[in-house]
Amino acid sequence: MTETTRGNWTSNAGFVLAATGSAIGLGNLWKFPFITWENNGGAFVLVYLICIAAVGLPIMMAELLIGRRSQKSAVGALKEAAGPLWGIVGGWGVIAAFILLSYYTVIAGWSLYYFAKTVGWSIGGLPGGTSMGDVFNAQSGNPGLQLALSLGFSIGTIAVVYFGVQRGIERIARIFLPILFGILVLMLFSALGMSGSGEALTFIFRPNFGALEPKSILEALGHSFFTLSLGMGAMITYGSYIARNQSVVKASGMIVLLDTLIALVATVIMFSVIFSVAGMADEVGGSTVGMLFISLPQLFFSEVPFGSLLGPLFYVLVALAALTSTMSLLEVVTSYMIDERGLGRHKATFISGGAIFVFTIFAALSFTDTPFLSTLNIFGEGKDGWFSTADHFVSNWMLPTGGLFITLAAGWFMTRKATESELVDGTQPGWFRYGAWRVFIRFVAPAAVLAIIIAVILGRDFS
Repeated sequence: MTETTRGNWTSNAGFVLAATGSAIGLGNLWKFPFITWENNGGAFVLVYLICIAAVGLPIMMAELLIGRRSQKSAVGALKEAAGPLWGIVGGWGVIAAFILLSYYTVIAGWSLYYFAKTVGWSIGGLPGGTSMGDVFNAQSGNPGLQLALSLGFSIGTIAVVYFGVQRGIERIARIFLPILFGILVLMLFSALGMSGSGEALTFIFRPNFGALEPKSILEALGHSFFTLSLGMGAMITYGSYIARNQSVVKASGMIVLLDTLIALVATVIMFSVIFSVAGMADEVGGSTVGMLFISLPQLFFSEVPFGSLLGPLFYVLVALAALTSTMSLLEVVTSYMIDERGLGRHKATFISGGAIFVFTIFAALSFTDTPFLSTLNIFGEGKDGWFSTADHFVSNWMLPTGGLFITLAAGWFMTRKATESELVDGTQPGWFRYGAWRVFIRFVAPAAVLAIIIAVILGRDFS
């Protein structure tokens, strides 16, 4: 494949792995376990699964079919699907991916730091009296270290996207996703051998509707949308590389299934640890960062069977999940530069990656004592001003509004013939019913995403 050739996924399996990698990210490994804990388990998980099927899956199909039909990036795809003005919605998605990648890279860089630390502790032992809170604060408050970690992850992301769809993104997904699955399975077996695993499984999978609060339903709805990389053009972009003989419906089903399964497995692992350690249940809460980077590291070396091996492997898992997401975000911006600005892939990748890293610098330094950045927290208090502002704006405003307009484009502005030809093409599985999808994408999904936007207007924070 030459630099200027747009390319396609070589197989449906390659595409599913790449798109699943985009959907699987830090939200699966830390946010879903955290919000499941905060919302009392069982009934929340059941509501979440219903929301995934009723909202996440239909929108996933909509984004993929819009991309495949046009074979263009988000801007061009929406122009062709619904009309010239809809290019604005595509551009909104490109900007969302740009901003999201700029701060997501910072968190991804932390996984590299904790991998190195846990390897050192596995070899030399965990020093006595080590405070994980102090360890986290020391690394997040170190400007040079933050910039180095973020730069390292940015270079890795740029290197993957530089080589294109087949030789870069798909090849990495084919290698890294099976490794990710393998590490998860290994950790699951270890977790199920812990004393608290039975209590963890009961907490997660036995519904207690008496503990389900109205806000929990909204939380489940919000996460079912955010977890699948929807609303920012990533799936439209990935869909634009789908060949005509590859099924949009089958791929959508597999992506949603794998993403959900990995979130549940990660939750079982974390909760097995929580319920196995006396007093741990009282310490969990406050932040997703606390669960992933403060509570877990020490537990690997004090409570988890084979923890000295699983600790480093866990942060490899976090890094792989983050990389498969960051490369899809960069591809959204790069594909726009290729399709709409006429640049070759190599030049488009460097320009996009370099521009994004300028804003990554602001995000990386947000946790340090940098007064100017502290003043940029528009939506709340705290010294991590620019980071929090970007996260709040993307999560609460850009992704939901982008998702709403995409559902309207697929459900109301594209013709029935156009959407049906993409979904009912002889490759769809027997369980799929186009009429049902059309009802969900026209009525259920827009209402659900609109409910998220209304909740944000009323003060709810999904960041």
